[in-house]
Amino acid sequence: MSWKSKTKPNGKKPPPEEKKQYLELEYTKIRVVDFDLKELVVLPREIDLNEWLASNTTTFFNLINLQYSTISEFCTGDTCQAMNACNTIYYWYDERGKKTKCTAPQYVDFVMSLCQKLVTDEEIFPTKYGKEFPNSFESLVKKICRYLFHVLAHLYWAHFKETVALELQGHLNTLYAHFIVFVREFNLVDPKETCIMDDLSEVLCTPAPPPAPAPAPSPSSQNHVTER
Repeated sequence: MSWKSKTKPNGKKPPPEEKKQYLELEYTKIRVVDFDLKELVVLPREIDLNEWLASNTTTFFNLINLQYSTISEFCTGDTCQAMNACNTIYYWYDERGKKTKCTAPQYVDFVMSLCQKLVTDEEIFPTKYGKEFPNSFESLVKKICRYLFHVLAHLYWAHFKETVALELQGHLNTLYAHFIVFVREFNLVDPKETCIMDDLSEVLCTPAPPPAPAPAPSPSSQNHVTER
């Protein structure tokens, strides 16, 4: 293995990277389910693609909104003055394309309000039989998924300690892995967008190894009989 010096040309070392608690094995091994999530996201043969995307996107919106609500009291304008994850700051763009830097709770509120508006709009996410999906449907699903990824990334980056304190890391890990496997299956989020969390995705999107077999009892314990 070769080691590269992290010393910059001017002789000064860069600031050390913040340790990512969410990557520690004691946390990544905790999941709600251990089966292959790929089986959950593959398009069933008898279901229309847009129907499948609509159903899953709505479910992810509801689950991520719920997960965020568990720590929302800790996500304030003081604790999270920017919507960030790793070394990335997310800015909000309004309908006119105006760029705004806002606090994390403001950003999440914008995300959830927009998603709620879209998934409950019958013209975009039709629920009645025979109603057609609009031509813009896929691009809107991609927009929703990109924003939901930002919320998930912020949860890990800024609020993982609170999630662990509430013992909800298993739910967050499973939700994150399911979401990433889903958006990869249908190319809904640009890999350049999700690459900031690739280290976590690699760990969580790999099916958990089967549990080790229990050790066989030793001969001495088998021969030991307790008289009553």
